[in-house]
Amino acid sequence: MAGVFEVEVDGVEHDHGLEHHDEPIQFDVSKLSPEEKWRVEHAKMHAKHKGHEAMHAEMVLILIVTLVVAQLVLVQWKQRHPKSYNLVTLFQMWVVPLYFTTKLHWWRFLTTWFIFSVITAFVSYRATRKPLACTTPRLVYKWFLLLYKISYATGIVGYSVVMFTLFGINLIFRIKPEDAMDFGVSLLFYGLYYGVLGRDFAEMCADFMASTVGYYSASGMPTKHLSDNICAVCGQPILVDVSEEGIIENTYRLSCNHVFHEFCIRGWCIVGKKQMCPYCKEKVDLKRMFSNPWERPHVMYGQLLDWLRYLVAWQPVIIGFVQGINYALGLE
Repeated sequence: MAGVFEVEVDGVEHDHGLEHHDEPIQFDVSKLSPEEKWRVEHAKMHAKHKGHEAMHAEMVLILIVTLVVAQLVLVQWKQRHPKSYNLVTLFQMWVVPLYFTTKLHWWRFLTTWFIFSVITAFVSYRATRKPLACTTPRLVYKWFLLLYKISYATGIVGYSVVMFTLFGINLIFRIKPEDAMDFGVSLLFYGLYYGVLGRDFAEMCADFMASTVGYYSASGMPTKHLSDNICAVCGQPILVDVSEEGIIENTYRLSCNHVFHEFCIRGWCIVGKKQMCPYCKEKVDLKRMFSNPWERPHVMYGQLLDWLRYLVAWQPVIIGFVQGINYALGLE
């Protein structure tokens, strides 16, 4: 660096140049390397916040108290009014990342977000029509089950890439660690984010469609009698007997003796997070139903999605509220 930058931090003068001068020399910051720019900004930050230790401690205290209070409020809201909580959380999960990615010009995420939004909006629109078209239930379940599988597989691949990078396996393929880690973290985020949105939208559509079909009611007995050859999820006839092997899909009989299309009941239980019979609301034995472990709802995976839901939907709101408090109190 041709010039000298001097700044006094905590009573100590730091010399960031090739030789010492009594007076600082002016220089063009744009010509500095990224590391030198970071050193200059770091020194400026220390000089700006010198003597503000008490203020910083107050800001940290405000942050901790706000986080605790926000957690208590969210837990109570979720327990007392789950529908409104889930609806607001779903809306924020859908909109908040759009704001930040647009600001940061992350066009790859914006492209996938736009494709997901267009298809999901169309499917959700079909699911909320009355009367419900005969082909709508299978269309809804096919889309959300496909989205579930894609997001789950993407998350697994992203996690594997991150672990391989930590163990140095990327060097075998001559891939830089930062490139491999960036690719793995991106895939992991895509899988988890769209996994959360897919589950929440699927549950909303599943509840609405089931009540529209007329066999299932959220608070009481079924509104009409279910025939032996009718699926209570989609309302269509069952053409394959339980003991027969179907060409496209099989037929499942639950412990309550109600019969459903395989694709419908898998979508109802896996994608819609339902563990009850769509007709009589009896608890479903998932271990008896699903032999494939990759299709079985995993507790840790569900908890991870709940954590991501809080991180994406509510954490930015809480941090913004804390910044508003600091601004109102004159803290910086």
